Amino acid sequence: MGVDVIDLPANSKEDISRAFDKLSYEKHVGLIVTPGSFTLAYRREITHLALLHRIPAIYPFRYFTEVGGLASYGAGVDTALREAAGYIDKILRGANPADLPIQRPTKLRLILNLRSAKAMGIEFPTSLLLLADHIIE
Repeated sequence: MGVDVIDLPANSKEDISRAFDKLSYEKHVGLIVTPGSFTLAYRREITHLALLHRIPAIYPFRYFTEVGGLASYGAGVDTALREAAGYIDKILRGANPADLPIQRPTKLRLILNLRSAKAMGIEFPTSLLLLADHIIE
């Protein structure tokens, strides 16, 4: 597809700033933020810097779009917990966890933040807006 991937591991707030400084010099750049306790804890900083540097980013959870992230696409925590409850029930009823299949989320949610898009000079196509599960205006 002609896309170069740049791995930018971050383990501190300073790492986040350095990563955005590096990305700001790239042409035609976008960011995919992976799920994890670190990115969740620093979601405000990450979404702020993405907006400041005008780097379109997609995030794993709604929490990011609620604090200014451009878009999120992933399983809702409520859905994941509900699906995990069925898995736990099977284990408590005696199923061997090693025998249970790996499960994927059955419902993924697309959340779009129109305020952030406008601030970045991005206009979402109507087809994408129609697919969104929630739009933040």
